[in-house]
Amino acid sequence: ALPSRVTISIQLTPLRPARFPSIERDPVFSRENQYFQSQNERYEAAVRKAVHLQKKMHEMGWTESGPEFKYIYRAVSGDIAFLLHRIFIRSISVLGSDKQIAKWIPLATQHKLIGSYAQTELGHGTYLQGLETTAVFDITTQEFILNTPKVSAMKWWPGDMGRSATHTVVFAQLYINGKCYGVHPFIVQIRSLRDHSLCPGITAGDIGPKMNFENVDNGYLMLQNVRVPRENMLNKFCEVQPDGTYVRQGSQKINYFTMTTVRISLISDEVIIPLMKACTIAIRYSVVRRQSKLKPGKQEAKILDYQTQQEKLLPQLATAYAFHFINDYLQELFNRVYREIRKKNFNTLPELHAFSSGFKAMVTQYSTSAVQICLQACGGHGYSSLSGLPSLYTRIIASCIYEGENTILLLQTARFLIKCSRAASAGQPVPPSVTYLAAVKPGKCPAKNKLEFLSPDIYTEAYQHMAARSVQRMGNGDLIQSGVKKHDAWNQCTVQLAQAAKAHCHYITVKNFAETVEKLKTEAGIQKIMKHLCDLFALHGIFSNAGVFLHDGYVSGAQMDMITASYLDLLAVIRKDAVPLVDAFDFTDKSLNSALGSYDGQVYQRLYEWAQKSPTNKQVRMLDYIRATLCISQSTRCLLFF
Repeated sequence: ALPSRVTISIQLTPLRPARFPSIERDPVFSRENQYFQSQNERYEAAVRKAVHLQKKMHEMGWTESGPEFKYIYRAVSGDIAFLLHRIFIRSISVLGSDKQIAKWIPLATQHKLIGSYAQTELGHGTYLQGLETTAVFDITTQEFILNTPKVSAMKWWPGDMGRSATHTVVFAQLYINGKCYGVHPFIVQIRSLRDHSLCPGITAGDIGPKMNFENVDNGYLMLQNVRVPRENMLNKFCEVQPDGTYVRQGSQKINYFTMTTVRISLISDEVIIPLMKACTIAIRYSVVRRQSKLKPGKQEAKILDYQTQQEKLLPQLATAYAFHFINDYLQELFNRVYREIRKKNFNTLPELHAFSSGFKAMVTQYSTSAVQICLQACGGHGYSSLSGLPSLYTRIIASCIYEGENTILLLQTARFLIKCSRAASAGQPVPPSVTYLAAVKPGKCPAKNKLEFLSPDIYTEAYQHMAARSVQRMGNGDLIQSGVKKHDAWNQCTVQLAQAAKAHCHYITVKNFAETVEKLKTEAGIQKIMKHLCDLFALHGIFSNAGVFLHDGYVSGAQMDMITASYLDLLAVIRKDAVPLVDAFDFTDKSLNSALGSYDGQVYQRLYEWAQKSPTNKQVRMLDYIRATLCISQSTRCLLFF
């Protein structure tokens, strides 16, 4: 069992509601048999949870922005149906006119319809300009005629589309009098509200089994001459008037704003939470599991006492905290930009788009690797589904792909950085987050011993230097000047461009972590522990990417040895607080649903008890069948099965 431990009282989540224990005990929200359920059973359980949750919210007066919903979502790991319904509502709230909001939002919030969000197509995902679904305006009937003209144009992957949704927001190329005006969103009814049958011109269904998300009916959608009224195009910023005149306010990229908000929310709900859970499971297991002897004559050591295990897990723990704080940073940026957009000021939209793209790519890539490390650090038991780690891994790996493929997103961030770098060099104003790009500062890292590398000023400046140099090295400008065509120059530099975008995001994450720690002055004990984590996150990044810091001599070989020494020293320091630090994530045993990660440390008993729930252990042995099909040869003593 885990020893008694102190509590680290840093608030990383909303305060747990007083009613939460009774909510967790509710049998409808149970995940007890989840690991033994089929795809259909997972979906049906998710629907029951969604319906029950809406009933509870109505009875108790809860809101989706309140702590109850957040804690229930954490408790069931998102295994609730109709989550795309929230994106449907957000799309209308952000992109719809006041009149459209007044019509559709009450219907959606009262669940008189079930919404989805149909953007990705079989042949196009991240490249939205290439979407092939069309919406042609018919001026005589004041309707849009929607079509998926070829197989590659069918919508593919939308959640809740396969069986659940009655309506969806469809993104399609708008055509008026033969002219294309780009991608726009349209509200389309796809199933009858009377009997849930498919509407005329609609073909839809489930896309089949996936690595995870068995609870979600990801679907496909084909449209054949489906007509929707003119008022069904979301028109807060873009409108088609009755005579066919097209009117737009601000950038057309505002139509992608919903996707930007989804990227930011998925970082919190679908990436950071699984990372925190994986760290909790692996670290708790690592203080229960014993393996070999560190000292002769002593009992087998806890595997977290081995430096190699610390080096696997503790950087992932520091990363979870760093990403939690960067998520707060992104949310503040989003709120600021959204306030400006509501005032019809779109100037800050490019920065939000670039940051949501780059951080979505970096956080999902690092977190996926971290969860895999946590799984492997638990040895054979980590491979068992009952550990909870395989489902966390297969769930989080999807985040690297949906809502924008990561490489494409990094390149979008790189475009923004190139523009800002050129503007800063020309003395033009740029957002505060990128003013450091004005020039690469010459010089060397001033640290003289390993202790100086525990100074946030020292390592933050090293990251800043590395990021600025990486952006400056994006050499497509030099290629263009040498006569290479612009598009060819871009393609020849995309590897460096992606690296520069990651360097920028890594720098901002380190800088934000250090600034967050600085603000904890009133809580000296907490600040000290958080600084250790910040130092570890920063030095691990340098230790793991030594080449880019050594490249131009900013950090010397001797200094890299100092960094390595400080980094390894921190492992033993943070090891002492590792268990309280994962306890601070505030996951209950039911929320973790892991035989390895329970609070009481009863790992082996729980693994055995849970294994007994397997349906294969409850089946009656078919002895007659075995006898009938088993041929035993006395002469050869071999067993043959027919």
